[in-house]
Amino acid sequence: MTDAELAATFLTIGEEYERYRPGFPAEIAAAVAPRRVTPVLDLAAGTGKFTEQLVSRVDHVVAVDPSEPMLAELRRKLPEVTALIGTAEAIPLPDARFDLVTVAQAYHWFDPEPASREIRRVLNPAGRLALIWNGSDPRCAWDSDAYLIAHPREADEPADADHDEDALPRRDVPGFTQVDGIRFSWSERITRADYLNRWMTVSTFLAAGEQQRGELVRRVEAVLDEHPDTRGRHTLHLPQVTDALIYVPTE
Repeated sequence: MTDAELAATFLTIGEEYERYRPGFPAEIAAAVAPRRVTPVLDLAAGTGKFTEQLVSRVDHVVAVDPSEPMLAELRRKLPEVTALIGTAEAIPLPDARFDLVTVAQAYHWFDPEPASREIRRVLNPAGRLALIWNGSDPRCAWDSDAYLIAHPREADEPADADHDEDALPRRDVPGFTQVDGIRFSWSERITRADYLNRWMTVSTFLAAGEQQRGELVRRVEAVLDEHPDTRGRHTLHLPQVTDALIYVPTE
């Protein structure tokens, strides 16, 4: 299945994503928007998991996403936010409008060249782009094992002996230069049932047929049954890391 087909699986969910996906640490929003920049575009905003961290920091936030079910959840909890249907490759907003564009948990689904051109178009010349991701803490073995079940292509990649688990990633964005970044480690308490339901909002689970999805869930359950930190536990302590990468337009 192509990346575009996997990305399209998110178009039909909203309530489940809002209920089971984690939010983002306030510390990341503070680093991304350290002053009251305005206006801000939260692109591929989904149900507003990161948008809600911005509204207390900036005067005007616009959210754009291609999924109406996702935006319905965002509008319900954040009625003060302007929410528009649109994609990163065709942003329904005028030129040079924003001081900051944020993309949380979504840039990897974009078509890089047209999306980057559109982001540059709507940014003010001195504006910034922030790409944010929640991810598994690589030091948490059981969550990392579950992650590889959900992302089998990464499980097949050869290990990098020189890889530094604490180093911030670098990601090339056409037309932009990465100038800063922050990694924030945090943790949440989550029930085993909600942890399993969270995986059901991941693209590979959404795209799978019923039988294949059931097998994926059984494999994650086996990880939880076998690992000493999760075996027999109703509530799990889940470490996470959130990365924010900051860019400016390349001159």
